[in-house]
Amino acid sequence: MEHFLEIKDLHVSYGGIRALRGVSLHVKEREIVCIIGANGAGKSTLLNTISAIIKPDKGEITFGGTQIPHKAHEVVAKGIVQIPEGRQVFANLNVRSNLEMGAFLRKDKAQIAKDLEYVFKVFPRLKERENQYAGSLSGGEQQMLSIGRGLLSKPKLIMMDEPSLGLAPLLVEEIFQVIKKINQEGTTILLVEQNASKALAVADRAYVLEVGNIIEEGKGKELLENPKVQEAYLGIKSKK
Repeated sequence: MEHFLEIKDLHVSYGGIRALRGVSLHVKEREIVCIIGANGAGKSTLLNTISAIIKPDKGEITFGGTQIPHKAHEVVAKGIVQIPEGRQVFANLNVRSNLEMGAFLRKDKAQIAKDLEYVFKVFPRLKERENQYAGSLSGGEQQMLSIGRGLLSKPKLIMMDEPSLGLAPLLVEEIFQVIKKINQEGTTILLVEQNASKALAVADRAYVLEVGNIIEEGKGKELLENPKVQEAYLGIKSKK
């Protein structure tokens, strides 16, 4: 069976430092796949390489059976959208304008209007703050806005980089509920997340990335029970 997203033997370097060392993984259509790992493991590098922000040294990335383009805007046009770490909203634009920026490659105005209403339904708080400057929103609201802007691109695959970072526990719960809802409505998700327990609980499958290498892979719930993963990423000491 052809995989939706497939990465084979991906190598990426910064100067003399090798950030990814022969990474291979795949994502099937309509799955949630998560990547966990410590800071500096290469998780964001992987997403940025898929997005064509970073050029790999070697390796192959295919999406829907064809090689992904070499320019970031062409990757977005193909249906791959990245929600970056740290939100990165347009602080001086209001909420509605930020969301509309997500649809800049689209021409289907009637459908864009419907998708905007869909985002407001998923995130009622954004509807309430529609005319507010994005820079005045709380961190959680900015994260919602960043995800909503990504959805306006009509993605086939949405890649999220640390969506729960810096959020209060109640908002973390809300963001993960939204991730599940988006997936249930048909969007494939590749999730990089430091909250390993939450990520593994929602993921169909998961990969553990350590110093640029995949060291474990399996179903999300299986990795939740894996003693090595529990000790390294969940703070659970193994019983000797």
